[in-house]
Amino acid sequence: MKRQVRTDKTPAPSGSYSQAIVSGGVVYTAGQGPFRPGSDEPVGEDVAAQTRQTLENLAAVLEAAGSSMEAVVKTTVFLHDLGEFAEFDAVYAEYFPDPKPARSTIGCDLGFFKVEIEAVAAVTS
Repeated sequence: MKRQVRTDKTPAPSGSYSQAIVSGGVVYTAGQGPFRPGSDEPVGEDVAAQTRQTLENLAAVLEAAGSSMEAVVKTTVFLHDLGEFAEFDAVYAEYFPDPKPARSTIGCDLGFFKVEIEAVAAVTS
């Protein structure tokens, strides 16, 4: 059995997908980006500002699913420019306590924004 997660604290899905799905005590999030609800423009122009907003969105989706950043076991990160990895990673490290989740980082064309992050986490409440 699976349950769809929806929160107004993050942008609504822009296509045929859920913000997250909970199944078997695990949360699977869709990729979150650097947008505020109701805005089509990314927050900030640098990867640090966009990473911060992306992680705030991820935290809001996890909270709505009954989880948290502390319960994340795996992330997949999509970076527009892998040359900005160090700036991205400095912000990312602030949001996850030790032990950090397992992570894959993929360079890809995200168009007009710099970062997208999806996560897998345990349900904690």
